[in-house]
Amino acid sequence: MESLKSMIQTEGKVLSNEVLKVDSFLNHQIDPVLMKEMGEEFARRFEKEKITKILTIESSGIAPSLMAALKLDVPLIFARKRQSLTLTENLYTADVHSFTKGVTSKIAVAMPFIDRNDRVLIIDDFLANGQAALGLLDISRQAGAEVAGIGIVIEKAFQPGGNDLRQQGVRVESLARIQSLEDGRVVFKEEVSV
Repeated sequence: MESLKSMIQTEGKVLSNEVLKVDSFLNHQIDPVLMKEMGEEFARRFEKEKITKILTIESSGIAPSLMAALKLDVPLIFARKRQSLTLTENLYTADVHSFTKGVTSKIAVAMPFIDRNDRVLIIDDFLANGQAALGLLDISRQAGAEVAGIGIVIEKAFQPGGNDLRQQGVRVESLARIQSLEDGRVVFKEEVSV
């Protein structure tokens, strides 16, 4: 997706060989026009999959997921990371380790919102080691829902998450795949010569 790649190049900040900061348009401030384009692209890629729900994790996955849900005309569910007074029982839960934050969180989805009749599209902002995606897959499986695939805004293809999920037979569609962040430069996967 060229508009996303352009935004990564102009607005993204490479903090290390493993960390890309995109808080000016995705992780803190949100560019609504770009979110709309990304939602439409996810919807286009999964339009034949008979999606009934979109599942994401708070908070940075919500904006692109909401735009895809709007286009596909399905509800959006987001897994909560923080304990809530109103979200205490009848929950599907999974532990998710965040590479960027260096913490493990218990994510939760209320049981009434997802079940065995659902065909789920999981969407998230980043895919690195795959922990968030695995947690959302686990919750979907606990509910008996079928997962049609995973949509990722930015995949760090130099980390194992994407390949691990694909080797498990999960369809992963990434809007931008980064091959390298070395030397402070973003190199996209298709730019790498073999």
